Formats: sequence, C-alpha cells, structure tokens
Amino acid sequence: MKKAATCQSLIFLVHESHTNKISMFPLHDDNERIHGRPYVNYLLIAINAIIFLVEVVATGYFSDRTTTFELLEKYGAIPYKVLGGDISSIITSMFLHSGIAHLIGNMLFLFVFGDNIEDKLGRIKYVFMYIGWGIAAALAHSFYAMSTGGGEIPAIGASGAISGVLGAYLILFPRAKIYTVITAFFITTVKIPAIAYIPFWFIMQVIFSLVNPLGGVAYIAHIGGFVAGILTGYIWKNFGTRYGIVTPQIRYPRKDRQNMADMADMADMTTHTQPEVIKGSNFYEIIAEMPGLVDQSEIQANYDPNTQSVRIFTTGSRKYDINVRLSDIQDKNITIDQIKYLNGIVRIHISKQTP
Repeated sequence: MKKAATCQSLIFLVHESHTNKISMFPLHDDNERIHGRPYVNYLLIAINAIIFLVEVVATGYFSDRTTTFELLEKYGAIPYKVLGGDISSIITSMFLHSGIAHLIGNMLFLFVFGDNIEDKLGRIKYVFMYIGWGIAAALAHSFYAMSTGGGEIPAIGASGAISGVLGAYLILFPRAKIYTVITAFFITTVKIPAIAYIPFWFIMQVIFSLVNPLGGVAYIAHIGGFVAGILTGYIWKNFGTRYGIVTPQIRYPRKDRQNMADMADMADMTTHTQPEVIKGSNFYEIIAEMPGLVDQSEIQANYDPNTQSVRIFTTGSRKYDINVRLSDIQDKNITIDQIKYLNGIVRIHISKQTP
C-alpha cells in the first residue's frame, strides 16, 4: 500500500543501499562523559523498543495490513496533516519503526552518539532538543513530500531526531573518534574521526535524495534534522555560556553532598572554564574543559597548602589558569597522581592521605 510507506533508519539505509558492497557499523566513541550515566538516552531507547513490541503484537509483525494501515494513519507523520498543524503525530511517529532492522539501526546510532549530547546539554534540554530535531526533520520532509505529490504517505522512525543528534555531535565533538566495523570483502575495525564519519554520512543522504527521491526512505527528513542539529550545536558552543544557557555544575557522590558548601571555592579564574570537583573517600577528581590544546604535556597542576587550592594552568599558546580551592583537606598530604587530556577535557586525579 502506498500509504504504508515508511521512513527507514540511518543504518538500515546504509545496509539497503550498499548490499554486497560496504557497510559501516558504529560501535562506540572515545568521548568520556562527565555527568554520569545518560539515563534519558537509555529511556529513549527503552521507549522505542517497548513501542515496537506493541506494534509487533498489534499487527502480527505487520502481517495484518488493515491494523498496520490504521496504525500508520493514526500515529504516522502524514505530510498534509503535519503542515496543517498536527504536531502530535510528529512526536508519535518518532517512536514507531517498520521492522527490527529499522529499530536496531536507529537505536545503535542513538546509543553511540546520544549519550554525549545528553551529557553536554543536560537531561531536560536534551529531551526538548531531541523532540525539536524530530519536528524539524518532519517539517522538512513534509514540505518536500507535498511538492512531489507524496503528501498522504505517512513517515515513521526516529532517524530524523537522531540526525539532529549527529549534527550537534559534529559541532560539539569534531575530534572524537568513532570505533567502526567496516564490512566489504573483509571485516575490520577502524577509528574514524567524527569530522570525517558524520560528513560522509550526510553526503550520502544528499546523494541518495537525488538518486532516489521517490523511494521509501525520507532522506530529506535526515537532512532537515541534521541541519537543525548543526545549528543547535553551533549556538550552544558559541553562545551558550554568554547567555547563560550552559550552567556549570559541581558534582559529588551522594554521601558527600552535605559538604558541598565547604568543599569548593573556585576563584581567580582567568578563563570562562569552570571545573567540576568530584570527592571520594580518599581522593578528588577535578574535571575542566580546555579546548584547543595540542597535547597533555601543555597542562600543569600544583597544590598550594597555604591557600588549600589546586592551580591548573597551561604552558602552550592556548592559555588557561584555574584555581580550585578544596577547603576540607587540612592535616592531610595531597598528591597530584594523574593528568589526563582527551577531546578538550582535562581530568586531574588527586590523592589525600592522613600523615
């Protein structure tokens, strides 16, 4: 049925378009999160999986054409309805999938890239941005579909919103490495920089939209979501701190939160970077953003017992100078054990021992 045509997933698109040639499966990236587990991202994946199970049960794995048609008509993003103001159908369509490959492909991309976007934006903002990217994708697809005579065909799938995730990721983490399985006449694993991996994916969407504009995949939705994500990432990266969008936080394990007021007094900062201080039973970890450094050797850290503060500074062309005061370390020996730098994030591990 023409009205049962659906929007395929990102990786399912790659599989279908490169059968017996080449396929690329992202496994994970090398970005470290600094705000704990990405519970919202996990929840989005779980909701998609649960709703897919409901679809399977209700339609007999889409063998019941009448029920499948009714499901798509009621919850799919039908272009003429979307442009008529039916925003609710966009949101419901973002959680529907046309098959197990469609679901797994979308969730794999969301799992690999979404956690760092949640970590960067914060949980609540991530939810709103995710939905916003899905809406932008659906609107882009709907305008195109109406102009080509496909205004009555429902589109479903999370790929439009996930395209927004990819766009934001490219701006916020361009130097991250994506561990990828490539299958062709052989199978191998490689690390591909995000600044190469994601643009390649986007270029393929543009090519496919030109080569097969009337196919079953809503490539324009991918493009629309991606552009929306690019704009979001750019605004966040360049204007977030200036207009108070980014709210730096200090995080401690739950048992130590009552000492927050006595723990950290950050002052004398010559940059806009504000660190996080994590307190353990016998250690501290200071985490700060220092983008633009060449390598770890540029970073120095010293502890001053007189001021009870740790000074983190750089010796290269990009200057940072941060002082973090730790006010509960009297009568203890302080040792700076380790300095690690990855993708613009410096982590200082400090041990404290009673003499």
